[in-house]
Amino acid sequence: MSDPYFQQLFADRIGGANYGKGTDIYKFEKIKRAKRKALAEFPNRQLLDFGIGENDEMAPESVRRRMADEINRPENRGYADNGIAEFKDAVARFMQRTYNVALDPAKEINHCIGSKTGLAIFPATLINPGDITLMTVPGYPVAGTHTKYYGGSVYALPLLAENDFLPDLDSIPADVLSRAKLLVLCYPNSPTGKTAPPEFYEKVVAFAKANEIVVLQDAAHALLSYDRPPNSFLATPGAKDVGVEIHSLSKGFHMIGWRLGWVCGHERLVQAFADVKDNCDSGQFIAIQKAGVTALDDEAIPPAVQAKYRRRLEKLVAMLNGCGFQCSLPGGTYFLYTKSPRGIAGGPAFETAEAASQYLITEHSICTVPWDDAGAFLRFSVTYVAEDEAAEDALMQETAARLSQVKFEF
Repeated sequence: MSDPYFQQLFADRIGGANYGKGTDIYKFEKIKRAKRKALAEFPNRQLLDFGIGENDEMAPESVRRRMADEINRPENRGYADNGIAEFKDAVARFMQRTYNVALDPAKEINHCIGSKTGLAIFPATLINPGDITLMTVPGYPVAGTHTKYYGGSVYALPLLAENDFLPDLDSIPADVLSRAKLLVLCYPNSPTGKTAPPEFYEKVVAFAKANEIVVLQDAAHALLSYDRPPNSFLATPGAKDVGVEIHSLSKGFHMIGWRLGWVCGHERLVQAFADVKDNCDSGQFIAIQKAGVTALDDEAIPPAVQAKYRRRLEKLVAMLNGCGFQCSLPGGTYFLYTKSPRGIAGGPAFETAEAASQYLITEHSICTVPWDDAGAFLRFSVTYVAEDEAAEDALMQETAARLSQVKFEF
């Protein structure tokens, strides 16, 4: 079968004339295929899925009730464009109450259709061909992907255990700094679970000012903090002079799939984001924004979500340590990032975390996510589906029973 005429027309950013012809398989697709294989070969063996990266619970009933009320109101039928004032006001109240960050809702806050779209849109405000975005790895690649779409490049900052999973800003070469426009951070960090201490943010502000770089802090997991109260980059003196922070209602409010978040920070940067966004979408459905108001104004929701995932993480850490892993409670997120085994005593060796992950899925029907960007690590998520604590305990017991049969070497 010959190629369609437009095969030669695909943009280089997605592969050019070779688009659709590559044989590389993204790791998450490999995981999906391995899961399907395990289910087919062992239909009676429960798949223990620690790879899911989204809340397993519906949004609180009060939020769903507000949505049900608003969806039938004719005044909510139109385009939201860059957001309704009611939502921005609620964000301002939340940021003040939770992080002691004062924001002008009219100028320093703009909603986005989930933090992913915020991260995708923001590079358009700064990146020209030849510019550099500084990004931590492992991490969420969206801002880097769009940097490349605009002709820029990404300079990776490895998150190493020996650096407490914080980027070494002092290691960046001068020629890179001279071309860098954007520094993308994510704390609490996905997938390492590291939270950022205030002194780190202080260093980031000084670094940004000294090198004239804009900071984009991804705070999607901000409310899932265990080793310190939830903190915001913008609470750091001078932070609002150098950047913005992107928040989401997904993780901390069980609003996965509602696609609602916000960008906040320096007025000019927020305006630039809003101008680009206005040419990308027409805003999130107003009824969803109003449901978001109910969520943001309910001070009881985030602590309940945090307590649930902390409890699950504590159980997971105890179980894995009993099976030979060496791990501890993460500072935040609902992810446990732990060193991958190097092999099995008397059995196969694992050159990568991906190899270990594939072994766990295919041989034991235990799903994890591998990361090999800065050392070999496995990411366990505690967003597995379990109706109550008894179901959680049963899942831990079954996982322990399978892992205890294996003598891992680390």
